[in-house]
Amino acid sequence: MLPMESLLRVENLSCAYDDHLIVEGVNFAVKRGEIACLLGPSGCGKTTVLRAVAGFSPVHAGSISMAGDEVSTAQQTRVPEQRQMGMVFQDYALFPHLSVAENISFGLKHQTKAEKQARVDELLTLVRLPLDKANSYPHELSGGQQQRVALARALAPRPQLLLMDEPFSNLDTDLRTQLSLEVRDILKAQGIAAIVVTHDQQEAFAIGDKVGILADQTLQQWGTPVQLYHEPVNALVAGFVGKGELFDGTCETPTRVQTELGLLEFAEPFCQPQGQAMQLFIRPADLLPVVVDNVSEACARVLGMEFLGAATLYQLALDSGRVVEAEARMPLSIKVGDRVGVAVSVHRPIAFGIDS
Repeated sequence: MLPMESLLRVENLSCAYDDHLIVEGVNFAVKRGEIACLLGPSGCGKTTVLRAVAGFSPVHAGSISMAGDEVSTAQQTRVPEQRQMGMVFQDYALFPHLSVAENISFGLKHQTKAEKQARVDELLTLVRLPLDKANSYPHELSGGQQQRVALARALAPRPQLLLMDEPFSNLDTDLRTQLSLEVRDILKAQGIAAIVVTHDQQEAFAIGDKVGILADQTLQQWGTPVQLYHEPVNALVAGFVGKGELFDGTCETPTRVQTELGLLEFAEPFCQPQGQAMQLFIRPADLLPVVVDNVSEACARVLGMEFLGAATLYQLALDSGRVVEAEARMPLSIKVGDRVGVAVSVHRPIAFGIDS
Protein backbone atom coordinates (compact mmCIF):
# COMPACT_ATOMS: atom_id res chain seq x y z
CA MET A 1 0.00 0.00 0.00
CA LEU A 2 1.44 3.35 -1.05
CA PRO A 3 1.29 6.17 1.54
CA MET A 4 -1.61 8.55 0.85
CA GLU A 5 0.38 11.65 1.81
CA SER A 6 2.83 11.12 -1.05
CA LEU A 7 3.47 13.89 -3.56
CA LEU A 8 3.93 11.39 -6.40
CA ARG A 9 2.23 8.00 -6.62
CA VAL A 10 3.09 5.49 -9.34
CA GLU A 11 0.72 2.51 -9.27
CA ASN A 12 0.96 -0.67 -11.32
CA LEU A 13 2.74 1.24 -14.07
CA SER A 14 3.51 -0.56 -17.32
CA CYS A 15 5.15 1.05 -20.34
CA ALA A 16 5.63 -0.37 -23.82
CA TYR A 17 6.97 0.71 -27.20
CA ASP A 18 5.52 -0.89 -30.36
CA ASP A 19 3.92 -3.62 -28.23
CA HIS A 20 7.31 -4.39 -26.63
CA LEU A 21 6.91 -4.27 -22.85
CA ILE A 22 9.64 -2.17 -21.19
CA VAL A 23 8.48 -2.17 -17.55
CA GLU A 24 5.53 -3.82 -15.85
CA GLY A 25 3.69 -3.44 -12.54
CA VAL A 26 5.91 -0.69 -11.11
CA ASN A 27 4.78 0.78 -7.77
CA PHE A 28 6.46 3.51 -5.74
CA ALA A 29 5.74 6.80 -4.01
CA VAL A 30 7.77 9.95 -3.36
CA LYS A 31 6.99 12.24 -0.44
CA ARG A 32 7.34 16.01 -0.46
CA GLY A 33 10.98 17.01 -0.07
CA GLU A 34 12.18 13.43 -0.60
CA ILE A 35 14.94 12.50 -3.05
CA ALA A 36 14.45 9.16 -4.76
CA CYS A 37 16.78 7.35 -7.16
CA LEU A 38 15.91 4.83 -9.85
CA LEU A 39 18.92 2.54 -10.07
CA GLY A 40 19.62 -0.25 -12.49
CA PRO A 41 21.68 -1.44 -15.45
CA SER A 42 21.50 0.19 -18.88
CA GLY A 43 18.35 -0.68 -20.75
CA CYS A 44 16.34 -1.70 -17.68
CA GLY A 45 13.65 0.97 -18.18
CA LYS A 46 14.76 3.68 -15.71
CA THR A 47 14.49 6.51 -18.24
CA THR A 48 11.22 5.10 -19.59
CA VAL A 49 9.67 5.34 -16.12
CA LEU A 50 11.03 8.87 -15.66
CA ARG A 51 9.66 9.99 -19.04
CA ALA A 52 6.28 8.50 -18.18
CA VAL A 53 6.25 10.47 -14.92
CA ALA A 54 7.20 13.62 -16.85
CA GLY A 55 4.47 13.06 -19.44
CA PHE A 56 6.85 12.50 -22.37
CA SER A 57 6.07 8.77 -22.76
CA PRO A 58 2.67 7.04 -22.80
CA VAL A 59 1.40 4.74 -20.08
CA HIS A 60 0.45 1.25 -21.20
CA ALA A 61 -1.28 0.38 -17.92
CA GLY A 62 -1.54 1.71 -14.39
CA SER A 63 -1.60 5.33 -13.24
CA ILE A 64 0.56 8.25 -12.13
CA SER A 65 -0.77 10.81 -9.66
CA MET A 66 0.75 14.13 -8.64
CA ALA A 67 -0.37 15.89 -5.44
CA GLY A 68 -3.51 13.74 -5.43
CA ASP A 69 -4.43 14.43 -9.06
CA GLU A 70 -4.22 11.67 -11.65
CA VAL A 71 -1.96 12.89 -14.47
CA SER A 72 -1.43 9.70 -16.51
CA THR A 73 -3.38 6.56 -17.31
CA ALA A 74 -3.59 4.37 -20.39
CA GLN A 75 -6.68 6.35 -21.43
CA GLN A 76 -5.55 9.93 -20.86
CA THR A 77 -2.47 11.97 -19.99
CA ARG A 78 -1.85 15.52 -18.86
CA VAL A 79 0.75 17.45 -20.85
CA PRO A 80 4.17 17.92 -19.17
CA GLU A 81 3.80 21.65 -18.56
CA GLN A 82 0.67 21.03 -16.44
CA ARG A 83 2.39 18.68 -14.00
CA GLN A 84 4.39 21.11 -11.81
CA MET A 85 7.57 19.19 -12.58
CA GLY A 86 11.02 20.29 -13.72
CA MET A 87 13.34 18.19 -15.89
CA VAL A 88 17.12 18.00 -16.18
CA PHE A 89 18.20 15.94 -19.18
CA GLN A 90 21.35 13.85 -19.52
CA ASP A 91 22.79 16.15 -22.20
CA TYR A 92 21.48 19.26 -20.35
CA ALA A 93 19.49 20.34 -23.48
CA LEU A 94 20.46 24.00 -23.09
CA PHE A 95 19.50 26.33 -25.93
CA PRO A 96 22.82 27.18 -27.63
CA HIS A 97 21.58 30.48 -29.06
CA LEU A 98 20.39 31.78 -25.67
CA SER A 99 22.51 33.23 -22.90
CA VAL A 100 22.67 31.67 -19.44
CA ALA A 101 20.11 34.18 -18.15
CA GLU A 102 17.80 33.53 -21.10
CA ASN A 103 18.08 29.77 -20.64
CA ILE A 104 17.23 30.03 -16.94
CA SER A 105 14.28 32.39 -17.48
CA PHE A 106 12.91 30.49 -20.49
CA GLY A 107 10.02 28.96 -18.53
CA LEU A 108 9.05 32.20 -16.74
CA LYS A 109 6.48 33.23 -19.33
CA HIS A 110 4.25 35.48 -17.25
CA GLN A 111 6.79 37.46 -15.25
CA THR A 112 8.06 40.98 -15.81
CA LYS A 113 11.61 41.62 -16.95
CA ALA A 114 12.56 42.74 -13.43
CA GLU A 115 11.02 39.64 -11.86
CA LYS A 116 12.88 37.40 -14.31
CA GLN A 117 16.17 39.16 -13.57
CA ALA A 118 15.66 38.78 -9.83
CA ARG A 119 14.88 35.08 -10.22
CA VAL A 120 17.92 34.52 -12.46
CA ASP A 121 20.20 36.22 -9.94
CA GLU A 122 18.67 34.18 -7.12
CA LEU A 123 19.19 30.92 -8.98
CA LEU A 124 22.73 31.70 -10.09
CA THR A 125 23.59 32.24 -6.44
CA LEU A 126 21.73 29.08 -5.44
CA VAL A 127 23.59 26.85 -7.93
CA ARG A 128 26.89 28.61 -7.15
CA LEU A 129 27.54 30.25 -10.50
CA PRO A 130 29.05 33.77 -10.61
CA LEU A 131 26.52 36.44 -11.59
CA ASP A 132 28.82 37.57 -14.40
CA LYS A 133 28.10 34.25 -16.16
CA ALA A 134 24.54 35.42 -16.85
CA ASN A 135 25.49 36.79 -20.26
CA SER A 136 27.66 33.83 -21.28
CA TYR A 137 26.51 31.19 -23.75
CA PRO A 138 26.47 27.42 -23.13
CA HIS A 139 29.51 26.74 -25.35
CA GLU A 140 31.54 29.12 -23.19
CA LEU A 141 30.91 27.07 -20.04
CA SER A 142 32.50 23.92 -18.64
CA GLY A 143 30.45 20.74 -18.31
CA GLY A 144 29.93 21.34 -14.61
CA GLN A 145 28.77 24.91 -15.25
CA GLN A 146 26.35 23.75 -17.94
CA GLN A 147 24.95 21.24 -15.44
CA ARG A 148 24.36 24.06 -12.95
CA VAL A 149 22.56 26.14 -15.59
CA ALA A 150 20.34 23.18 -16.50
CA LEU A 151 19.49 22.73 -12.81
CA ALA A 152 18.74 26.44 -12.40
CA ARG A 153 16.46 26.41 -15.47
CA ALA A 154 14.54 23.42 -14.10
CA LEU A 155 14.13 25.10 -10.71
CA ALA A 156 13.11 28.50 -12.09
CA PRO A 157 9.32 27.85 -12.23
CA ARG A 158 9.42 26.47 -8.67
CA PRO A 159 8.37 22.88 -9.46
CA GLN A 160 7.10 20.55 -6.77
CA LEU A 161 9.07 17.65 -8.25
CA LEU A 162 12.38 17.65 -10.12
CA LEU A 163 13.19 14.84 -12.55
CA MET A 164 16.85 14.20 -13.42
CA ASP A 165 18.00 11.69 -16.06
CA GLU A 166 21.63 10.59 -15.48
CA PRO A 167 22.43 14.25 -14.68
CA PHE A 168 26.09 13.71 -13.73
CA SER A 169 27.14 11.06 -16.24
CA ASN A 170 29.03 13.49 -18.50
CA LEU A 171 31.27 14.74 -15.69
CA ASP A 172 34.58 13.35 -14.43
CA THR A 173 34.49 11.31 -11.23
CA ASP A 174 35.58 13.98 -8.73
CA LEU A 175 33.28 16.68 -10.14
CA ARG A 176 30.44 14.17 -10.39
CA THR A 177 30.70 13.36 -6.69
CA GLN A 178 31.00 17.00 -5.67
CA LEU A 179 28.12 18.22 -7.80
CA SER A 180 25.76 15.39 -6.88
CA LEU A 181 26.16 16.22 -3.18
CA GLU A 182 25.73 19.94 -3.91
CA VAL A 183 22.51 19.23 -5.81
CA ARG A 184 21.23 17.17 -2.89
CA ASP A 185 21.95 20.07 -0.51
CA ILE A 186 20.18 22.53 -2.85
CA LEU A 187 17.08 20.37 -3.17
CA LYS A 188 16.92 19.77 0.57
CA ALA A 189 17.31 23.49 1.30
CA GLN A 190 14.52 24.30 -1.16
CA GLY A 191 12.27 21.47 0.03
CA ILE A 192 11.91 20.12 -3.51
CA ALA A 193 11.26 16.43 -4.12
CA ALA A 194 13.26 14.73 -6.87
CA ILE A 195 13.65 11.52 -8.83
CA VAL A 196 17.17 10.87 -10.11
CA VAL A 197 17.88 8.17 -12.69
CA THR A 198 21.35 6.63 -12.40
CA HIS A 199 23.26 3.40 -13.01
CA ASP A 200 25.81 4.34 -10.33
CA GLN A 201 25.08 2.60 -7.01
CA GLN A 202 27.48 4.84 -5.06
CA GLU A 203 25.78 7.96 -6.41
CA ALA A 204 22.29 6.63 -5.64
CA PHE A 205 23.25 5.72 -2.07
CA ALA A 206 24.93 9.11 -1.51
CA ILE A 207 22.00 11.29 -2.56
CA GLY A 208 18.86 9.15 -2.31
CA ASP A 209 16.50 9.00 0.65
CA LYS A 210 14.85 6.12 -1.19
CA VAL A 211 16.27 3.95 -3.96
CA GLY A 212 14.42 1.69 -6.37
CA ILE A 213 16.19 -1.18 -8.14
CA LEU A 214 14.86 -1.74 -11.67
CA ALA A 215 15.73 -4.98 -13.45
CA ASP A 216 14.01 -7.65 -15.53
CA GLN A 217 11.21 -5.21 -16.48
CA THR A 218 10.10 -4.61 -12.92
CA LEU A 219 10.90 -2.73 -9.72
CA GLN A 220 12.70 -5.34 -7.63
CA GLN A 221 12.82 -3.34 -4.40
CA TRP A 222 12.07 0.15 -3.12
CA GLY A 223 13.60 1.28 0.16
CA THR A 224 16.33 3.22 1.92
CA PRO A 225 19.96 2.57 0.93
CA VAL A 226 20.47 0.80 4.27
CA GLN A 227 17.51 -1.50 3.60
CA LEU A 228 18.69 -2.38 0.10
CA TYR A 229 22.23 -3.15 1.25
CA HIS A 230 21.45 -5.07 4.43
CA GLU A 231 17.98 -6.44 3.66
CA PRO A 232 17.81 -7.14 -0.10
CA VAL A 233 14.67 -9.00 -1.11
CA ASN A 234 16.49 -11.27 -3.57
CA ALA A 235 19.90 -12.20 -4.90
CA LEU A 236 19.56 -9.87 -7.88
CA VAL A 237 19.25 -6.82 -5.61
CA ALA A 238 22.01 -8.04 -3.29
CA GLY A 239 24.43 -8.48 -6.17
CA PHE A 240 23.58 -5.15 -7.78
CA VAL A 241 24.16 -2.99 -4.70
CA GLY A 242 27.42 -4.64 -3.66
CA LYS A 243 29.88 -7.39 -4.55
CA GLY A 244 29.30 -10.77 -2.98
CA GLU A 245 28.96 -14.51 -3.48
CA LEU A 246 25.96 -16.82 -3.21
CA PHE A 247 26.62 -20.03 -1.27
CA ASP A 248 24.17 -22.93 -1.27
CA GLY A 249 23.53 -24.27 2.19
CA THR A 250 21.38 -26.46 4.40
CA CYS A 251 20.06 -25.42 7.82
CA GLU A 252 21.36 -27.48 10.73
CA THR A 253 19.99 -25.27 13.52
CA PRO A 254 18.46 -21.76 13.56
CA THR A 255 21.99 -20.29 13.69
CA ARG A 256 24.04 -22.91 11.81
CA VAL A 257 24.19 -23.78 8.13
CA GLN A 258 26.29 -26.30 6.22
CA THR A 259 27.99 -24.83 3.10
CA GLU A 260 31.00 -25.48 0.88
CA LEU A 261 32.90 -23.26 3.35
CA GLY A 262 32.08 -25.80 6.05
CA LEU A 263 29.63 -25.56 8.93
CA LEU A 264 29.03 -21.85 9.57
CA GLU A 265 27.62 -20.58 12.84
CA PHE A 266 26.17 -17.08 13.31
CA ALA A 267 25.29 -15.02 16.36
CA GLU A 268 21.68 -14.36 15.35
CA PRO A 269 19.11 -16.94 14.18
CA PHE A 270 18.05 -16.84 10.54
CA CYS A 271 17.30 -20.44 9.54
CA GLN A 272 13.90 -22.09 9.54
CA PRO A 273 13.33 -25.89 9.79
CA GLN A 274 16.28 -28.26 9.99
CA GLY A 275 17.24 -29.55 6.56
CA GLN A 276 15.87 -26.52 4.72
CA ALA A 277 17.85 -25.60 1.58
CA MET A 278 18.85 -21.97 1.29
CA GLN A 279 21.40 -19.56 -0.15
CA LEU A 280 23.66 -17.19 1.75
CA PHE A 281 24.89 -13.98 0.14
CA ILE A 282 28.26 -13.08 1.68
CA ARG A 283 30.26 -9.99 0.80
CA PRO A 284 34.10 -9.90 0.58
CA ALA A 285 34.25 -7.71 3.70
CA ASP A 286 32.52 -10.50 5.63
CA LEU A 287 34.88 -13.27 4.44
CA LEU A 288 38.27 -13.62 6.09
CA PRO A 289 41.21 -15.94 5.31
CA VAL A 290 42.33 -17.73 8.47
CA VAL A 291 45.71 -19.27 9.20
CA VAL A 292 45.10 -22.87 10.36
CA ASP A 293 47.43 -25.26 12.18
CA ASN A 294 45.64 -28.39 11.06
CA VAL A 295 45.69 -28.86 7.28
CA SER A 296 42.34 -30.66 7.49
CA GLU A 297 40.75 -27.37 8.58
CA ALA A 298 41.88 -25.62 5.41
CA CYS A 299 39.33 -25.24 2.65
CA ALA A 300 41.01 -22.80 0.25
CA ARG A 301 44.28 -21.84 -1.38
CA VAL A 302 45.47 -18.23 -1.74
CA LEU A 303 45.64 -17.37 -5.45
CA GLY A 304 46.42 -13.67 -5.22
CA MET A 305 46.60 -10.61 -2.99
CA GLU A 306 45.79 -6.97 -3.76
CA PHE A 307 46.80 -4.28 -1.28
CA LEU A 308 44.12 -1.57 -1.19
CA GLY A 309 45.58 0.64 1.54
CA ALA A 310 42.93 0.30 4.24
CA ALA A 311 42.51 -3.40 3.46
CA THR A 312 43.95 -6.30 1.49
CA LEU A 313 41.80 -8.20 -0.98
CA TYR A 314 42.56 -11.93 -1.29
CA GLN A 315 41.59 -14.22 -4.16
CA LEU A 316 40.87 -17.65 -2.73
CA ALA A 317 40.34 -20.92 -4.61
CA LEU A 318 37.98 -23.09 -2.59
CA ASP A 319 38.41 -26.86 -2.59
CA SER A 320 35.24 -27.00 -4.68
CA GLY A 321 37.13 -25.18 -7.45
CA ARG A 322 35.27 -21.92 -6.97
CA VAL A 323 37.22 -18.64 -6.68
CA VAL A 324 35.99 -16.03 -4.18
CA GLU A 325 37.26 -12.74 -2.78
CA ALA A 326 37.89 -12.04 0.89
CA GLU A 327 38.89 -8.74 2.46
CA ALA A 328 41.08 -8.30 5.54
CA ARG A 329 41.49 -4.99 7.36
CA MET A 330 44.53 -6.14 9.34
CA PRO A 331 47.79 -7.58 7.92
CA LEU A 332 47.79 -11.39 7.82
CA SER A 333 50.80 -13.70 7.84
CA ILE A 334 49.79 -15.55 4.69
CA LYS A 335 51.14 -15.54 1.15
CA VAL A 336 50.16 -16.72 -2.29
CA GLY A 337 50.01 -20.50 -2.40
CA ASP A 338 49.18 -20.98 1.29
CA ARG A 339 46.35 -23.23 2.37
CA VAL A 340 43.91 -21.36 4.63
CA GLY A 341 40.56 -21.64 6.31
CA VAL A 342 37.78 -19.16 5.60
CA ALA A 343 35.79 -17.50 8.37
CA VAL A 344 32.56 -15.51 8.06
CA SER A 345 32.47 -12.41 10.27
CA VAL A 346 28.86 -11.23 9.82
CA HIS A 347 26.48 -11.72 12.79
CA ARG A 348 23.46 -12.55 10.63
CA PRO A 349 23.92 -13.34 6.94
CA ILE A 350 21.74 -12.26 4.05
CA ALA A 351 19.76 -15.42 3.32
CA PHE A 352 17.28 -16.42 0.63
CA GLY A 353 15.11 -19.42 0.06
CA ILE A 354 16.61 -21.73 -2.52
CA ASP A 355 14.09 -20.56 -5.15
CA SER A 356 14.80 -16.80 -4.68
